[in-house]
Amino acid sequence: MDKNFNPRHLDVQAFAQAGAELIGQSPLADWPRLRGEPPAGGQDRDPLVRWRLRGHMNPVKGGAARIGMALTAAVDLPLQCQRCLAPVLEPVRVQRAFVFVSDEATAEAMDEESEEDVLVISRDLDALSLVEDELILALPLVPRHEVCTQALPAAVADEAFEAASQRPHPFSGLAALKKGD
Repeated sequence: MDKNFNPRHLDVQAFAQAGAELIGQSPLADWPRLRGEPPAGGQDRDPLVRWRLRGHMNPVKGGAARIGMALTAAVDLPLQCQRCLAPVLEPVRVQRAFVFVSDEATAEAMDEESEEDVLVISRDLDALSLVEDELILALPLVPRHEVCTQALPAAVADEAFEAASQRPHPFSGLAALKKGD
């Protein structure tokens, strides 16, 4: 029996038992949390987010098989280089394995010992939100070019900062009173 699975409303157990696979791609504009604010002077084209989900059953010695899912996703994300402040295209890649269990207590107990991420099973999992979550977690902490081609922008002096630095320190009067004792 061939069954169609909807990644927005995925019955994880049926997906895994069928050994099914879902593959897709869509423009970054369809992923609002991942997209964020585009950097100034960014790209003209919208990068594609490519993803793949594969359900499977993990055999367990002396017990029932565990429900599992493999996730692979990739996008070349336009970000802002933190060295030169110019746009940089960062490749973000994710490969994750998940095991699904019946309740939170079991998930907590298994999480420490399992190499895979342990989640509570759902008959209505939004798998595309899971893909987006994993890509967000894989974002670089400090996006930057390997070698910046642009010179660093010149610092622009703020007149208010300059004026504030010329004023006497507010506690300098207290220091003078203390010296007088």
